[in-house]
Amino acid sequence: MKKLYSLALTLCLALGVLAGCGTSSVQEGTGATQEEAKQEISATITLSQNNGEEKMANEEVTVEQGTTLLEAMENTFEVDVSEGFINGIEGISMDEEKKMAWTYTINGEEAMVGAGEYELEQGDDIVFDYHSWE
Repeated sequence: MKKLYSLALTLCLALGVLAGCGTSSVQEGTGATQEEAKQEISATITLSQNNGEEKMANEEVTVEQGTTLLEAMENTFEVDVSEGFINGIEGISMDEEKKMAWTYTINGEEAMVGAGEYELEQGDDIVFDYHSWE
C-alpha cells in the first residue's frame, strides 16, 4: 500500500514539474510576440505652405510599428481632426472661402487615404502642405 501511495505521489510531482515547464515556455513565447510589436520606426514629417515655398516645421518622429500617421501627428503637432482627416495643423485650418486646405504626400506621392488609415513605415518622408486647391 505504501508503494502505491509513493508511486502516486511521485507521479503527481512529475506532472507538476512538467506542467510548470510548459507554462514557462508559453510565457517566453508571449514575451517574444510582445517584443516584436514594440519595434520602432522613424519617419520625417514636414509642414509647409504654398507648395513648399514656406517651411513651417521639419520633425523626425520615432513611433511603434503600426502607428497611423494621424496618431503621430496628434503626438507631434496641434491638429484639428474630423472623421480621421486632418483639417487644421498648428492653428491653420481649411478655409473654404479662400479655397485653402492641407494635403499631404508620402515619399513624394499624393496620399490616397486619410491620415487615420495610413500606417507609417520605416523611412517615410511625409509632407503636409497648406495651399489652394484650385
